Amino acid sequence: MRARVLFFLVIFFTSTGFDQASKEWARETLQPGVVKPVIAGFWDWQLAQNSGAAFSVGAGEAHRTATHVGLGIVAAIALIAIGIAASRTRPEQGAKRIAYALIAGGALGNLIDRIAAGDVTDFVRWHIHEHMWPIFNVADASLLVGVALLLVEAWRNSRHLAPAA
Repeated sequence: MRARVLFFLVIFFTSTGFDQASKEWARETLQPGVVKPVIAGFWDWQLAQNSGAAFSVGAGEAHRTATHVGLGIVAAIALIAIGIAASRTRPEQGAKRIAYALIAGGALGNLIDRIAAGDVTDFVRWHIHEHMWPIFNVADASLLVGVALLLVEAWRNSRHLAPAA
């Protein structure tokens, strides 16, 4: 049991730490409105302050305070629910614990920004030439990878439990 909890906590705090460190780097290195290509035509660094949810969803809404408080409450509730769900995983469900830890780390990373600054720092811009994806950060990527991992695990389990044809 202790090893499972430690495993969860290491991934949780590592993902949160990478997120916070990368955002600090972005705030110190990048300038708003200035695009720094990493891979021309596909990947740029571009500093943005996001008042919305992950991947800039809801950014710039007129009811910014309500959005800020609402997203903070949702993140806090999600962190509690994820902790409970992770504590109920069985020893053989390591991938599920990793997924929960990544989701929790991403949620905490963005919650820290929201509480400390009122906005979330985003800085990664992926695009295919002129087709732009929303600007995101390490926390958003952790959330996405965690959810994808949960979906893969659910799909694998449903195939494993399905009756043979």
